[in-house]
Amino acid sequence: MANIFVFHGVGGHPKENWFPWLKEKFELEGHSVFIPQFPTPENQTLDSWMQVLKKYGKYINEDAILVGHSLGVPFTLNVIEKYPVKAAFLVAGFIGKAENEFDEGMKTFAQRDFDWSTIRKNCKSFKIYHSDNDPYLSLDKAKRISNKLNVEINLIKNAGHFNEASGYTEFEVLLADIKSAISNPER
Repeated sequence: MANIFVFHGVGGHPKENWFPWLKEKFELEGHSVFIPQFPTPENQTLDSWMQVLKKYGKYINEDAILVGHSLGVPFTLNVIEKYPVKAAFLVAGFIGKAENEFDEGMKTFAQRDFDWSTIRKNCKSFKIYHSDNDPYLSLDKAKRISNKLNVEINLIKNAGHFNEASGYTEFEVLLADIKSAISNPER
């Protein structure tokens, strides 16, 4: 059974968007799903989020699956620099400046030089999802990650920011892709 982590974004929480739906689907199959509550927007720094994640350290291993949404994407990349994992799913993400009103509170996560060779070594399977009409993050943001990881973008039309406001309380494509990663014996 897999340990699956879902990392929320700015102002996020474990009960939003498609997170509870995804958790329920995988827990019914016997997997462990963790959706930590990180400090946001107050005390929202990479260090404070890593401190929260330490509580889950024993569950992050080479069979773990990481899912990041929005700010959860650069956070996921920071985690992979430190921990080898099986697969990572990056939804509506960015690196560098997001070029929106949240940049100041996200700079410790994303405005840094990532160790891409370590990230690629610590995780062999990446999937990137982005929309053609995300109101917060342009498609160019996903392209930067795509280029660094040498992975195609799964472009989903009219998905907005993959949140409840965009109609995302379920995410079937992500569910199927995670199931595929879990059943793949290669790391």
